[in-house]
Order: sequence, then C-alpha cells, then structure tokens
Amino acid sequence: MAGTPIGLRERKKRETKQALARAGLELFVERGYDETTLADIADAAGVSTRTIFAYFPGKEDILFSTFEDMREALGRALADRPEGQDAFAALRDFIVSSAHEKTELDCELDQVIARNQTLSSHKRARIAQLQELLAGAIAEDLGAGPDDLRANVAAASLTAAFEVLSQQERVPASASVTSEEIAAAIDPIIAFVRAGLQALPAPGTSTGPKA
Repeated sequence: MAGTPIGLRERKKRETKQALARAGLELFVERGYDETTLADIADAAGVSTRTIFAYFPGKEDILFSTFEDMREALGRALADRPEGQDAFAALRDFIVSSAHEKTELDCELDQVIARNQTLSSHKRARIAQLQELLAGAIAEDLGAGPDDLRANVAAASLTAAFEVLSQQERVPASASVTSEEIAAAIDPIIAFVRAGLQALPAPGTSTGPKA
C-alpha cells in the first residue's frame, strides 16, 4: 500500500508530460513552430505555462521529445541485444521495428523541422547523440574502448548516411511504410559501413610497407 501513491504520482507525471508534448507537436504542425508559444501549448494541455518547465526546459525540447524517446529506446536496444548479435544487426532491427510506430504527425513534424534552418541544425546536433550510442556499442563488439577510431568512424558514417537518405527522401516518409521498404533502404548502407569497419586496421597495426 505504501508504494501505491508513488506509483500514481509517477503515472500522473507521465500523463501530463505526454499531454504537453502532444499538444505542442500538434500546434507546431497546425500553426508553425515559431508561431506557437508556450502559453498556447499550456492552454491546449489544460495546465499553466509554469507547469511546462517542470517537464521540458523549453519549446524546442517539446519539438524533439519523440526524438529523445527514440534515443532512449535505441540505447536500451543496444544494451540489451542478445548474445551474438552485433550493434549493426541491433540497429537494423530497431529501425525496421520502429518504422511501424511512426505516425502521420511524426511525418508532418519532419517537414516542420526541414523547413527551418535553425531547427534542422539542432536536429543534426541531436543525431550526434545517436552517434555516441552507436560508437560505444560498436567499440564493445570490437573489445575496444569508447575512443576507438574504428568505432567512431563507423558510427559517424551510419548517422551521416541515414541523415542524407532522409533528406533525399530515399527512406520512405509515410507512416504506412513497410518493413521491406525500410530494409531495402538501409541494408545496403549497413553492409557498406560494416565492410568499411572490417577494412580499418586495429590500433597499433601497421599498414605501411616494411623498411
């Protein structure tokens, strides 16, 4: 019984945060990001403007709230991958399975961000956080440290490639995208980066001609 009130409070906090995020994201699509104020979001969610800051540092954090959820989910997928599955395979499975969770609202928000140069720049900065997750997981597969050059090059290549594909709309943007369509877009990239990783020499390995 003693633990019940805490559980209810945590659930209420999650529900409030989700309501704020949903209200903000819908308004960004409907009115535009710059045209939407924190007061507008608070009013739509039925809370005070002050309440927003208990859940989000600012308006941009609401815009990228689903990205933060995705980053945390990817981190769990990489950390909990079954024995024998490397980071590349875990990433592929995560992307393919996540495709079915993308909504029409998510797709519309992608366009909101793409039309705003500042938001696009900030999105790239957040994507760099994914690079750190991937580099750590790849380094673990290699039995190397987090600063291993090979792991960081591979992770940077993956995140850059997916960003370019997204901008060129070669990764289907529809919420009704199939697993096959996503796999067809990302499998060649993952295979390319995996091959490149295998070609990079391990630290301390000499690749030049012997004297």
